[in-house]
Amino acid sequence: MTSSRVAQPFHLAFPVTDLEAARRFYGEVLGCPEGRSAADWIDFDLFGHQIVAHYAPARANESSYNPVDGHDVPVPHFGVVLTMDQFDVLAKRLVAAGIRFDIEPYVRFKGEVGEQATMFFRDPSGNALEFKAFADIGQLFAKA
Repeated sequence: MTSSRVAQPFHLAFPVTDLEAARRFYGEVLGCPEGRSAADWIDFDLFGHQIVAHYAPARANESSYNPVDGHDVPVPHFGVVLTMDQFDVLAKRLVAAGIRFDIEPYVRFKGEVGEQATMFFRDPSGNALEFKAFADIGQLFAKA
């Protein structure tokens, strides 16, 4: 499969332990507009991508870690590649909301190919999220 470089929205369904906590976190803290919902799930618009919080308490909060640039990166995790301005706005919003970061906002791979701003934090169910931004988006898939 080749990359078309045309932005297509992705879809991700993930487990949560509390739908109302997910609604507050994704809707109010992250500012994701809510789409359709039912008794056991809620659609959110995450920067144009469809994410779906599914009530599945037995599956939530499963993770391990991999070392990246001197930090323990939680696996699995998901998020969006933003512009630097969007990244800065979101980071300030999260700090103002009192969100605890697994990895606070910083620039990873500084001075190297793939230099990027990144931050990791968790939703109320323990799902890990990463948001990142590149000064040069052309380095998104660049190799050293």
